[in-house]
Amino acid sequence: MTATANTQVAAPRRTANALPFEGQDGLFFQTWYPIYVAADLAIGEIAGTDFLDGRVIVYRTSDGQAHVTSAYCPHLGADLSNGKMVGDNVQCAFHKWEYDATGRCVKTAIGDPPPPSACLFRFPTVEKFGIIWAYNGTDPLWQLPDYEKPHQHLVMRALKVPFLYHCDGWIFSCNTPDMQHIKVVHGINFRHADPHQDVDWQKFGFDYRIEAGHQGGVSIDWQVGIRGTSFFRQQGSYDGWWLGAITGHSCPRPGNHEVFLSLAVDRGDGSPEALDVANKRLDTAQALLERTVAEDRQILDTIHYRAGTLTRGDKSLARFFDYVRNYPRAHPSADYIR
Repeated sequence: MTATANTQVAAPRRTANALPFEGQDGLFFQTWYPIYVAADLAIGEIAGTDFLDGRVIVYRTSDGQAHVTSAYCPHLGADLSNGKMVGDNVQCAFHKWEYDATGRCVKTAIGDPPPPSACLFRFPTVEKFGIIWAYNGTDPLWQLPDYEKPHQHLVMRALKVPFLYHCDGWIFSCNTPDMQHIKVVHGINFRHADPHQDVDWQKFGFDYRIEAGHQGGVSIDWQVGIRGTSFFRQQGSYDGWWLGAITGHSCPRPGNHEVFLSLAVDRGDGSPEALDVANKRLDTAQALLERTVAEDRQILDTIHYRAGTLTRGDKSLARFFDYVRNYPRAHPSADYIR
């Protein structure tokens, strides 16, 4: 008997179209990143946090305004989060130099004139949805959008999910145009065809509406969308009542992100009974959103994300990949925050 040799068929070359990751070529997406839960920052308080590939501080002046600046003192590099507020100035713990809200050094403890070049990088900063956001850039290309309902008619709750994802935040944003993911991982059953043709593509984001049954058969009628690469918004009916949700993806360092959540429901007539209903709905919304982001955690913590072999069900995701590839990136704070 003649032995038959095993024949191996060469596997096709794996498709992998490049995507830009945070920090690649020293650049980051020019988008709004969540920095801090607003309620956790009191007037006169300084907090430090990692951001992009360096460190920043966030503080609140006497007028209630939140500020995000580079963290390292231009004198000898001390971390200003170890300092304190003197009036509305940030005072360095090392040599007591003080910086005003414009980022300029306005005082040295020994009386030497402040060097003109002694300044901090000031990030465009906005407080919205109960979250303090910083923009990577000098002039924002777009502003954070609103809900369809006025804020004064809503009760909101903001929080940070207490774990770190081991992937860039824009990868989480890719789940929104990923119709396969929405259906398979999160158990959302569209009551219509995949809404690829209904996506409203914009220069700095997109929106689309879905009518579906969620886990347990809960009826949803939502508008969902992304702005920039780090801001997700959904709003609409959940089990017969209006729910708004914002998800922000931070960038404490390349290859990692944290999730900030802001939830909103109707306040009704503002009576104690109506507010009790609103807070119970916020509890339901928080459980829903925390469960949703948890469903993605193990996947995203171990993923080697790439634009690989796609199918027709990935039509919107493929377009979002092109959006990400062409999205502006920069790093004007590089010399200050590292």
